[in-house]
Amino acid sequence: MNLSHTLQTVARHLPQAPAITFAGRQLTYGAFEHQVACIAGALRNKHGLKTGDRVAIVMDNCLEFLPALYGIWRAGLAAVPVNSKLHPKEVAWIVGDCGAKLIVATAALADTLGTFANHAWPRVLIAGTREWMAMLFSDPIIETENDADREAWTFYTSGTTGRPKGAILTHRNLLFAAHAYYADIDFLDAQDCMLHAAPLTHGSGLYALAHIARGSHQIIYPTFEPEQILEAFARRQNVSMFAAPTMVVRLLGHADAGAADTAGLKTLIYGGAPMYTADLKRALTLFGPRFYQVYGQGESPMTITGLTKAMHADNAHPDFAMRLASAGIARTGTAFKIVDADGKTLPAGEVGEIITRSECVMAGYLNNPAATKATLRKGWLWTGDLGSIDAAGVLTLKDRSKDLIISGGSNIYPREIEEVRLTHAGVLACSVTSRAHTEWGEEVIAFVVRRPGMDVTAADLDQLCLDNIARFKRPKGYRFVAALPKNNYGKILKTELRDWLQAETPNG
Repeated sequence: MNLSHTLQTVARHLPQAPAITFAGRQLTYGAFEHQVACIAGALRNKHGLKTGDRVAIVMDNCLEFLPALYGIWRAGLAAVPVNSKLHPKEVAWIVGDCGAKLIVATAALADTLGTFANHAWPRVLIAGTREWMAMLFSDPIIETENDADREAWTFYTSGTTGRPKGAILTHRNLLFAAHAYYADIDFLDAQDCMLHAAPLTHGSGLYALAHIARGSHQIIYPTFEPEQILEAFARRQNVSMFAAPTMVVRLLGHADAGAADTAGLKTLIYGGAPMYTADLKRALTLFGPRFYQVYGQGESPMTITGLTKAMHADNAHPDFAMRLASAGIARTGTAFKIVDADGKTLPAGEVGEIITRSECVMAGYLNNPAATKATLRKGWLWTGDLGSIDAAGVLTLKDRSKDLIISGGSNIYPREIEEVRLTHAGVLACSVTSRAHTEWGEEVIAFVVRRPGMDVTAADLDQLCLDNIARFKRPKGYRFVAALPKNNYGKILKTELRDWLQAETPNG
């Protein structure tokens, strides 16, 4: 099924129900469907796009994003949402790699692309302009081919190392993810609403698909402002939201968080980066067990494992603390296992690479058969992540395989050390990496951001390690920094931390 037809079903049944709200403007489901049909008609008839052509979406969060996305699908085209925080040079690489025939952009981003003077962009269509409004009066497309295996959304990985790769996600992949949402996270209907304060070009936009198919109200914010989110929790009912862990931490740190009325919060879904146990415990105390953790990748978006709301709530379970530090259990319809380098399944408790298979796994990487062959093997997606599984099927993530530290022949997992560091009240953020050592191969170095107004020393952190983990895992050096380098998705760039260390003198 073409994803745009899930919208059509809701629009026929609930044409007056609120569909999208942004900055005081609102579309009903009937108006949403009408815009989608007309945009599709304009893309085919005015702009001359053909089935399978790609359209790059370079947009901030706005009212026009979802009509543009669904209009692209209704026209039989593929969408390539691009992170709005990327440099024009990075956008140019993605647009060129995917061969986009058209760019749909918000005005400010279109202006930014225009400053990249020496690049020949495809045609840029700017949301909200007279040309955009004229599209809404085009001859509508009501029906389109229902090829579930057609490319729907090509997601470019964050590119923490090298060039980003375009993971091709089909309509079937995304419909499976929506169905897994209903099976594992929540039943949805027109009484629900979804807050979008994270970028629609990423996880939040993907979760909109499950909500739109059930007639939920999409409330879009231009940026993440904790005060607005807390106000929505108090004023609205049946509120869901996708948030990166850094957003959850910002909510916890807001001055009004402790007295906030969160009665309207139904589910806060988090993922995309580690949520440290200390932060999660604070969040459970403040908001209650309304959390669901998702683990996935752009190649199998947010649909590998999940830490359920029930597991967040079960504080009487003997392994409760371990489970809070885990990534939960396999999602409905998804399989995963832990294997060694040869693909042999490892027993419970042993650390290896996580591989997964489901109807959510990508079709492959665009224009990169070598990477596709290396990542997709005999129906399994090799994630590059390291983890272990217990007897109950609970997955604990260790690290990306490239971030594993081997010192003196012993494996050291940075996340384990980071978790210990963050139990110190004076540590705001921490990231652990390594540098070469002539005797041990590698040695552990910790980068630490102090909490404002608090003094934390290397000796304090050394003792914390000695009190909680094996001595050989203890960092051999500390770097206190003002902030950790992150990419545009909020993930810490350990490659950059290693570059910092390499630039130091040998005795630095």
